[in-house]
Amino acid sequence: MILEKKLEELLKPTIETMGFELWAVEYMPAGRHSTLRVFVDKESGITVDDCADISRQLSAVLDVEDPITNAYMLEVSSPGLDRPLIKPEHFKRYEGKQVRLRTVSSVLGRKKFTGPMTRVTDEGIEVEVDGELFEIPFDMIDKANLVVEI
Repeated sequence: MILEKKLEELLKPTIETMGFELWAVEYMPAGRHSTLRVFVDKESGITVDDCADISRQLSAVLDVEDPITNAYMLEVSSPGLDRPLIKPEHFKRYEGKQVRLRTVSSVLGRKKFTGPMTRVTDEGIEVEVDGELFEIPFDMIDKANLVVEI
């Protein structure tokens, strides 16, 4: 997690200068098959050409700064319609929307929740499932995604 935070700080200025928002950074170490995944967003959407342009710019920054010592594959993509919700500001942006999440430990007998995110505070979120409200602190959330509404 410390490496991902360092990578965010390193890559964010380049991404913002290009007119995009850094959504998240994931580093998945796997020896020679490690992956650095960078999610970028823009209100008007992201194209494949945008991802290619951003990838070239980030590759140059990463080559100079060399924050990862072993070989890895760089992937740049949109967070997608079912975007991961990681930071408190992600949750605040989608308050009132449907979310699917898993907690690190049981909250009132449950670890999986799908329903509208009825409230977001500085400490966590409130999700309604089957007519019942669950208060879930951010530090209890293992994984959360927006549910695609078509």
